[in-house]
Amino acid sequence: MARRYDCTDATERKTGLREAAAAVRRRELVVLPTDTVYGIGADAFSSEAVGDLLEAKGRGRNMPTPVLIGSPDTLHGLVTDFSETAWELVDAFWPGALTLVARHQPSLTWDLGETRGTVAVRMPLHPVALELLNEFGPMAVSSANLTGAPAPQDCDAAQDMLGDSVSVYLDGGRTPDPEPSSIVDVTGKVPVLLRAGALSAEELRKVVPDLEVGS
Repeated sequence: MARRYDCTDATERKTGLREAAAAVRRRELVVLPTDTVYGIGADAFSSEAVGDLLEAKGRGRNMPTPVLIGSPDTLHGLVTDFSETAWELVDAFWPGALTLVARHQPSLTWDLGETRGTVAVRMPLHPVALELLNEFGPMAVSSANLTGAPAPQDCDAAQDMLGDSVSVYLDGGRTPDPEPSSIVDVTGKVPVLLRAGALSAEELRKVVPDLEVGS
């Protein structure tokens, strides 16, 4: 049976974060708040756990799961060929609602879906998410909804959809922004905006003027 913790209460938050980290180590699923919407998370390096995440959402491998991290320093172990432009985006918008698609280290033994050698990575601006990520490490995290349903801004909506497929729910209250993160591909010489979300092309071009908008 799923356990839920009110992270607005200091004692429950401490317990919930400990239980969530333990659940992820057991390759179970957890729901956590982010600065955009609630996410469903798993151990990024467990193909079994990531498979369970995709199954819980009713999502295929053709839509790979992004990875959330608790510090920009973690990028050094995850990505390769990360340009100066990409670092400028990190410096300007992390933590925050920017997802970067980069080439992952070929030595990494993970299976996030059909990624074609890339990973979508983000550092969220939410204290509960950051505490969990810094306690556990990189997590595969997707929006905590059934595929095709609206992404939830509160824990009730996430739990109504995902139920007991999730072991631990961390309730951080309503998320501040319903907009999903913006996604920028930094695998090429010129960054490409794949999805405009919380950050517009105009905002991003203040840092990377040569940003292109994907079709």
